[in-house]
Amino acid sequence: MSDESGIPEVISDESGERLARAVTIGAGVPVLAFDVGGTDIKSALFDADGTALGLRRTPTPAGGDDSPARLIDRLAELSDELRAQHPDVVPEAIGLVVPGIVDPERGIGVFSSNLGWRDAPMRELMSARFGMPVAFDHDVRMASWAEHVLGGARDYANAVVLIIGTGIAGALLVDGRPYTAGGYAGEIGHSPIGEWPCPCGARGCLEAVASAGAISRRYTDATGEVVDGAREVIARAAAGDETAARIWNDALDALTMSIAQLTAVIAPQAVVIGGGLSRAGGALFDELRTRLADRLSFHRIPELVPAELSGNAGILGSALRARQAASA
Repeated sequence: MSDESGIPEVISDESGERLARAVTIGAGVPVLAFDVGGTDIKSALFDADGTALGLRRTPTPAGGDDSPARLIDRLAELSDELRAQHPDVVPEAIGLVVPGIVDPERGIGVFSSNLGWRDAPMRELMSARFGMPVAFDHDVRMASWAEHVLGGARDYANAVVLIIGTGIAGALLVDGRPYTAGGYAGEIGHSPIGEWPCPCGARGCLEAVASAGAISRRYTDATGEVVDGAREVIARAAAGDETAARIWNDALDALTMSIAQLTAVIAPQAVVIGGGLSRAGGALFDELRTRLADRLSFHRIPELVPAELSGNAGILGSALRARQAASA
């Protein structure tokens, strides 16, 4: 399916989630916002009331040596359409968030395997193309910021946000601010807690066992049966399937270990969990609460909180970040 411009629409993401209406970000200057993923781009124009106009999801151009240039061409095309549809809304800044290693202070895309770049000067390139201030940052870090301002982390100055989907992405909020460490902080999905191989080249990474993608993949590898995602594995475990139960137990143990380590080291008030696996409800949250209590002693056990902004957290964070750039 495509609109009249010829850019196709992405109806649902890899987890099957359809695009939902975004919450308002509140009053402020109008901004353009983009949330670029490995497979699709969310784009919207936010007006002075903070309402997302023209929110849509379209395919991400394929990676390669000229990936930054082709991506910026696509963003310019989406921007032109949004501004033509809403001529009375004049944006004063742009927010762009992407996956990978991002250095927001220098405006550099340090590395992204999904987008196919290294050391791409994205903020400089975007500013030259659009002629306005550009905020360039990490997608999950800004999703966590949106959860802090508008969603599940709003009551906590110190929190960890985990997005558990095909992989596991994370972000840290310390004293109410994202902790970046030059773009390297928050790689919780690739924190080592065992000895199994990970496609990233390291050993024992959390996401190789506990992501939704790993759960379904490990079940298919063990049984030869293709399942409809991690949710089906969890349902089979509850119905008495021993293989499914073992794989789900492995995932819960790994998540418990990772959260316990975070608790001991940075003592977050809350761990906010989003992504496809968060929809497992009590099968995830109740089990993690019980296992954390069994593993820890004197530690302050964090609240385990479902994320509230769903798939729109990234673009909401992008818009909030763009407003910061407009006022800088």
